[in-house]
Amino acid sequence: MKQNREFVFYTNSLFALLIFFFMKNFNLIILFCLSALFVDCSTTKQERLTDYVNPFIGTTTLWDSIDLGYTPTRRAWGAEAYPGASVPNSMVQVTPVTMWRSGSGYQYEDSVIYAFTHTSKGHWNLCYVPLIAASGDISPKNYYSPYSHGNESASPGYYQVFLEKYNINAEVTSTLRCAYHKYTYKDGKNKKIIADLARSNEHVRDWEIGQSGDNIFTGFQKTGSTFYFYAVTNHKIKGIESLKEGETEVSVVNFVDDEDVNIPLEMKIGFSYVSIENAKENLESEMLSKDFLQVRNEATNSWEDLLSKIQISGGTEDQKETFYSTFYRAFLWPILLSDINGEFIDANGEIANKGFRYYSDPSFWDDYRNKLILLGMISPDVATDVIKSITDRGEIKGFMPTFFHGDHASTFIAGSYLRGLQNFDIQKAYKLLLNNAFVEGKGGRPHIKEYIERGWISEEDIKEPKLETVAKAAVTKTQEYSYDDYATALLAKELGDQKNYEKLMMRTNSYKHLFDPSTQLMRGRLNNGEWITPFDPERPFYEYMYREANGWQSTFFAPHDPEGFIALYPSKDAFENKLDSLFSIPWKNYEAHNMTVFIGQYCHGNQPGHSSPYLYYFIDKQEKAQKILNKILNEFYRMGPERLAYAGMDDAGEMSSWYVLNAIGLYTYSPADPEYIITVPLFDKVVFNLGENKFTIIKKGKGEKIEKVIYGDKSINNYFITHDELKQGKELVITTSK
Repeated sequence: MKQNREFVFYTNSLFALLIFFFMKNFNLIILFCLSALFVDCSTTKQERLTDYVNPFIGTTTLWDSIDLGYTPTRRAWGAEAYPGASVPNSMVQVTPVTMWRSGSGYQYEDSVIYAFTHTSKGHWNLCYVPLIAASGDISPKNYYSPYSHGNESASPGYYQVFLEKYNINAEVTSTLRCAYHKYTYKDGKNKKIIADLARSNEHVRDWEIGQSGDNIFTGFQKTGSTFYFYAVTNHKIKGIESLKEGETEVSVVNFVDDEDVNIPLEMKIGFSYVSIENAKENLESEMLSKDFLQVRNEATNSWEDLLSKIQISGGTEDQKETFYSTFYRAFLWPILLSDINGEFIDANGEIANKGFRYYSDPSFWDDYRNKLILLGMISPDVATDVIKSITDRGEIKGFMPTFFHGDHASTFIAGSYLRGLQNFDIQKAYKLLLNNAFVEGKGGRPHIKEYIERGWISEEDIKEPKLETVAKAAVTKTQEYSYDDYATALLAKELGDQKNYEKLMMRTNSYKHLFDPSTQLMRGRLNNGEWITPFDPERPFYEYMYREANGWQSTFFAPHDPEGFIALYPSKDAFENKLDSLFSIPWKNYEAHNMTVFIGQYCHGNQPGHSSPYLYYFIDKQEKAQKILNKILNEFYRMGPERLAYAGMDDAGEMSSWYVLNAIGLYTYSPADPEYIITVPLFDKVVFNLGENKFTIIKKGKGEKIEKVIYGDKSINNYFITHDELKQGKELVITTSK
């Protein structure tokens, strides 16, 4: 983006000199017209929203103890994001690897690049099919190249870096299912491609590579899945050799030297989870006939189309860059798994074609809170096919898929359906959600029988538990099952299933069984009903009582029942004091990978407490919530010396989506409900393209306290606006005062 703006500056300067030169020969009217035309063109260039996206935001790690909230003894988890080329929700993410088994594979503080891989999420998995250009003699253990950030750049759909070891400028771009590599050599002799197929961020079970024509090589890499590739190069292949050094083995594709050594090495690769034949078909359909610039421009335009769904005015240039960078990052996952012909590998491992695009499971525990609703608002066709995909997997396994913890497909499906996304078989999906809610079995909710019979889940009796103790995470499960029951109940009511609606609604109060009045916090209970003792609510755990949290962070989760939760306290004042304590009691230097950056005990670097600030709304203290939201928006997404770090792991776009929604003044406080809580936006004006209509958000005033909210000609007195109201395409005016 900086280079683009410098280009405009220097071009403007040159144009001014030309105007001065021609002034004596052209009249002022022509001069004025030419000037106006040029200004219009330069403004259009600057206003491309993709120019605001910085793909390096989220790639750095925090090391400073003041930022982290503790003194680190090891690398903390950053956002674990990648800077490489991708298009929205695509199969392929072609991105550099600087460290294996490091989230996305890329860490900004690293100094070498091993390869370009073609899948990435940011969860210590994927990173399939590592390939990179080289020249000269190759050492299997030391083929990686140093690089510097001064010779590295990225924009949506494009990544570039200079490989210092080989004097090669590397560029990559991509389509939905294909990658395009372009390598410009300073000395173009002895061109090679290294394939390190024995490596990925997962255990590699098998791999294969072979020459399939003068300019073609093919193969696969098998981890949990098998990822096939079909590569076409613009240079003739001399042969493929295997190099071994100890247990390390790489394959090297050697090319015949052309007469013109200055011709860059270009490689177009199609991918498929089904077969090499499908990978070839994907390549032929999406990329084979196109040159690098055309593919890059198409990738950029696909992002421009998506980002233009939300247009902002006002705010600083820095805020605009952060906004569109987080918006961009929110739409990289889930990924496409089906080919151009519709085929995919189903949950039985069989080739299937069901007439829809088949996607990966979302990261439900992380992104049900906000990102999946944002996905439905911006890309309803993708969200619908994601629901069809998880339903297809569910029908094979007997349960709707879960991820990591909780059962939040219920929230995604209910929230989407109630917002009007209904182009899927709701009865099939609903049946599976009922299985998750009522049936015990592999793939369903763990400990569901105990939860149903007792009304809560007991914790194991463990003496001297550690941070890493593996137990039932019983408090978090009970809380989240209560919310999942609520989401499924909303769907039951909508579908006229009164019997299950009543059953599920009775269970939505289950979280209250674990509220300890003596501490006024959520606390684990043993099988005999006794409270777990000793109890230190400031001590975090990964899976004991709480999931990746402590007692303070977990207590304030009841988004379906904020009034009922607050009523557990002696008074609203007592609740306010307790909520104030969440944001004021200092973090006690506990070091845990995924608990970073705090406001008191509140941790923005991990998901469990992300709904907590909004509870101030329900005790008529909205401005206290906004003070916290503003601090997070302004300080927790551009951290570290390079200002490229998030407060914590992005988790497939959840952290990014939190920013996007709060920055425009709406948040999915209870994502199963088809409504949004209104916050104070960062920007003076937001235009949101929601399907057939556009609604507008206007901010008046610069304060934190919302004095008045008007939508169209209607006053809103409870800070909530429904999805149906937003679809009417009116103007939402938020007036604030200090």
